[in-house]
Amino acid sequence: MQRLLKNREILLALIIVVMIAGFSTRASNFATPGNLATIFNDTSILIILALGQMTVILTKSIDLSVAANLAFTGMAVAMLDAAYPGLPLALLVVLAIGIGAALGAINGFLVWLLQIPPIVVTLGTLTIYRGMAFVLSGGSWVNAHQMTPDFLDLPRIAVLGLPILSWVAIAIVFLIWFVLTRTPFGRSTYAAGGNPTAAVYAGIDVGRARFLAFVLSGALAGLSGYLWVSRYAVAYVDIAAGFELDSVAANVIGGVSIAGGIGSVIGTVLGALFLGVIKNALPVIGISPFAQMAISGVVIVLAVVFNARAEAKKGRIILRDRAAKDSQEVTA
Repeated sequence: MQRLLKNREILLALIIVVMIAGFSTRASNFATPGNLATIFNDTSILIILALGQMTVILTKSIDLSVAANLAFTGMAVAMLDAAYPGLPLALLVVLAIGIGAALGAINGFLVWLLQIPPIVVTLGTLTIYRGMAFVLSGGSWVNAHQMTPDFLDLPRIAVLGLPILSWVAIAIVFLIWFVLTRTPFGRSTYAAGGNPTAAVYAGIDVGRARFLAFVLSGALAGLSGYLWVSRYAVAYVDIAAGFELDSVAANVIGGVSIAGGIGSVIGTVLGALFLGVIKNALPVIGISPFAQMAISGVVIVLAVVFNARAEAKKGRIILRDRAAKDSQEVTA
């Protein structure tokens, strides 16, 4: 039992279960299957965005522009749908993914070829992409009555009791799991963040791995852009404001190391669900929005401290084992 509790994912899953049980004592219907399905659906876009962010963080980088990418892409496809209602929905979704990937590629290009620190690049493109959304729309909104029914209805269609939005998130979870654990790109991603020097000696192009991680993150942000504006039936410049911090928080809470090279898909998903449960539960039990922000901040800080202590402990164990091995070799 103690060994199981040392597993980050299992411990986080147990904490989520305890939270749900605790909140259900204040709201009797909180733990019902229907409400839990709603919480998962509400968290689906964050899950998709966080998985893209995870790929970037694994390479020892960070993408602060994902929410701005989402906003610009969502605005672009919403305006296209409103201006050309005859465009096929599949084309609009592909365009959303393509635009998002192109914006991610800009980040990756600046980080890879110009060697600019990722936090500086994405902090700059965060502002640029938001500004592009404002210029594109002229500051105006695209409302539900301007969008076509097909564009709006797709994420809401229920299949086997869950909306399409939830199924898209589930599909992305399995896709990213496969990419990171079963492909050369996935192995390069972990190697690029875990030990870049060793990765170079192993023949891995660290810069290329980071570039592709930014492209993947951008593509998922673009997909999230369509899903956001269609689900909430509105597109405006400030949609998903601050959501980039939630995507980072989901990763940190899920055990993904900001130093790169450490993390799992299930951990990131659980981190996003942790935030989703908190955000859905606190209003139900009467916590003010300001207190919600404070609680979320405390959780993030605690998660960072937990990760730092765990990595330091692991480092001490490695050093101890290495010292013991060296002493045995000297004795022999």
